[in-house]
Amino acid sequence: MRRLLPLALLLTAPIAAHAQAKPEFLQINPQSTAPFSTAVRVGNMIYLAGQIGTKDGKVVPGGIGPETKQTLLNIKEVVEKSGSDMDHVIKCTVFLADMKEWPAMNEVYKTMFTAGKFPARSAFGATGLALDARTEIECIAVVK
Repeated sequence: MRRLLPLALLLTAPIAAHAQAKPEFLQINPQSTAPFSTAVRVGNMIYLAGQIGTKDGKVVPGGIGPETKQTLLNIKEVVEKSGSDMDHVIKCTVFLADMKEWPAMNEVYKTMFTAGKFPARSAFGATGLALDARTEIECIAVVK
């Protein structure tokens, strides 16, 4: 039991420090009237709201490939304006309107990250994404 106590303290110390950090609610697009923050920075972590493949307020045309590319470009912009970069994205969650588009999404997705430094990832089939988008991606990053 004596050995477990120091290990338990070691594992919970970062959680306690993170819990005491004050969240910074970042609004990357000041014109947005949406009831959520584009990103929230807590300590050295950045939590991004889901992004879709919009440019100038509209989903880019062309289907899953161009939408995925624009979604990831939007994520890149938010991550960089929040104090990080794509190499520091550690987790992504992908929502797809049609899971059959997984291979096409994946082809574009892998081009936006450094090979060997892909974030952990989950994916879900979803219906009714905002603006009838084909994909939405949310991420967690570490401040660089």
